[in-house]
Amino acid sequence: MNTDNTQICELCGRSGVETTVHHLTPKELGGTLLPTANLCRACHRQIHALYTNEDLVTMGMTTLEGLRSNPQLASYLKWIRKQPPGAVPKLRKSERVRGKR
Repeated sequence: MNTDNTQICELCGRSGVETTVHHLTPKELGGTLLPTANLCRACHRQIHALYTNEDLVTMGMTTLEGLRSNPQLASYLKWIRKQPPGAVPKLRKSERVRGKR
């Protein structure tokens, strides 16, 4: 970790971003002690805006590779990599996520 509290997002690869801990397998589905990834706020929010915790498990997105191979996230990652470190884009929750709340 840098002294200025910035890191590299393990999903999009942008540097100079503040990261949060993402449980690759959601805690509520048994992932409390399983691997985590340090993601920038933009990537973390995008994942949870598109998919429910159940979706992440059933769709095989419990690894960084699984997340990157998802077509919707792959498209997002291609775009976010070109954005400056401070960018936190507006997002809209998907129908599948809005329906679960």
